[in-house]
Formats: sequence, C-alpha cells, structure tokens
Amino acid sequence: MAIPEHVLALRAKIGTDPLWLPAVTAVVVRDGELLMVQRRDNGQWAPVTGISDPGEEPARTAVREALEETGVTIRVDRIASVGATREVLYPNGDRAAYLDVTMACSWVSGEPYVADDESLDVRWWPLDALPPMSEDMGSRVADALSDEVAARFRGTPPAGRDEAATEPRRLG
Repeated sequence: MAIPEHVLALRAKIGTDPLWLPAVTAVVVRDGELLMVQRRDNGQWAPVTGISDPGEEPARTAVREALEETGVTIRVDRIASVGATREVLYPNGDRAAYLDVTMACSWVSGEPYVADDESLDVRWWPLDALPPMSEDMGSRVADALSDEVAARFRGTPPAGRDEAATEPRRLG
C-alpha cells in the first residue's frame, strides 16, 4: 500500500508507535451498482478508502482517492457515518487507528480500472450481489446506502468492552 509522504515523515520520528489518522470511505453508487476495489494488502473487497492529506477536507479526500485508485470521477452527496477504527497492526510493525468519515457518493464519469498499486481489481458490483467483505466495511456500505439524511456516529469499544454499548446511533 502506498504510504503518504506526511505519514512517512511522522514514522521517521516516532517509529512504529500508534498513529491517529483521518481517513475516508467513499461508497460510490451508479445505477444500482457499487464501486468496489479488491485490496492488495489483504485481498478483500471494499469501497474506496484513503488517508486525508494534511489540511485536506474529507470530501476532497474521497474525490481524490476515487480518482487515484479507480480512475472514476465522483460527487460526494453526504456524510453517511463517522467512527473510529480499532488499531491496525501492519506487517512492517506500524500501528495506526483511523477516524473514518464514510461518504455516500455518486458516479460522475469514467470506467473503473486498477489505477494504482493498492488494488488487485476494481469493478462495479450489483447492490443485490455484493462480494463478501469485512463486517466493518459492510456497516460502512449500509450506512451510505441508507436513506437517512443525518450522519450515523459509530463507536468502537476499547478491548474487552461490550460491543452493544457502542452500537451506531443517529444524532440530529
């Protein structure tokens, strides 16, 4: 996976200590289909995801990541959910957790292709026949595909806490 320059600079100073990073998930829909990428790091299917650059507004991150990863131009329609991920341990020993802003997005133009080294495959999937994906990614997709206008706020419990205590909830 491509590591952003600002993260490499931080890693040079702090090594593999945990980082807290802003990130987005772009759930892109076109005519009853969902744009998905097959991730190179774990082989799983997921919506477009990415780390925000310093000072970058989350919707701009979603648009940039969709174009960089899939060659597709998108429009961000709304924030679907916001939540923290559990800490991720990468094969090189780096640790990070993410504040994810999931965006419901619409396709504007372009046909998807593997546009960078982060993906094995990129394609449209019918909404009624999505590939298997992690529970977390499935929840993000469900948030974006809901008809709700207000964003959902997801909680991630610390290790050992009851999952039910932090289920997604709507505010507003």
